[in-house]
Amino acid sequence: MSQQEDMVAQDAGHDEETGSYVAVSPAADLPAAAVEDAAAEDDDAEALDDLGTDDGSGEAEDDGGQPRSSSVADLELEGEIAADYIEGLLDVADLDGDIDMDVEGDRAVVSVVGATLDELVGRRGEVLEALQELTRLAVHQQTGNRTRMMLDVGGYRQRRRTELAEAGHDAAEEVRRTGQPKRLWPMNPFERKVVHDAVAAAGLRSESEGEEPERRVVVLPVG
Repeated sequence: MSQQEDMVAQDAGHDEETGSYVAVSPAADLPAAAVEDAAAEDDDAEALDDLGTDDGSGEAEDDGGQPRSSSVADLELEGEIAADYIEGLLDVADLDGDIDMDVEGDRAVVSVVGATLDELVGRRGEVLEALQELTRLAVHQQTGNRTRMMLDVGGYRQRRRTELAEAGHDAAEEVRRTGQPKRLWPMNPFERKVVHDAVAAAGLRSESEGEEPERRVVVLPVG
């Protein structure tokens, strides 16, 4: 791990013994409620992941299962808060990067673009996932609401989305041809969701099995 990546990992609360990340703000401790809400959101995301579909309503659900809509103004505010937070992390890690903000569907999207950004992605996107959770908690701290804000660095998520969609399509074609289930490699929730969608678009079913970090997609034959 490079010195810059090590600095980012420290800001993301990297545990060298377990290899995991915990949410630690470089500016101040975040409230316990923020951590609890983030965990609840992870459960919601995993439920969508296992279904492999999104209802397309553009609404997030609260803990009671009722839709909670966000206006464009709310999402733009989330993006601004997230961009400010990421800018501060870039300064701490002494990394250069421009920050773009957008709203896609029901979530704010913040993208960091620049020449030297590998430190912000890490192996299999692990550093990026940790930074995204930290940023979501920072947004929660200021707004009091959970957020589905997505963070991308150097176009990593878009590239992975294309690669994973192709992998899901290829796996579906193999299962259709052989009639046998196919288990893919371990993926994070973002990656599994992309594969689930690709398999569904190919007309087959898929499900997730296993526990993190070894949780993976299984593509199932018809019937």
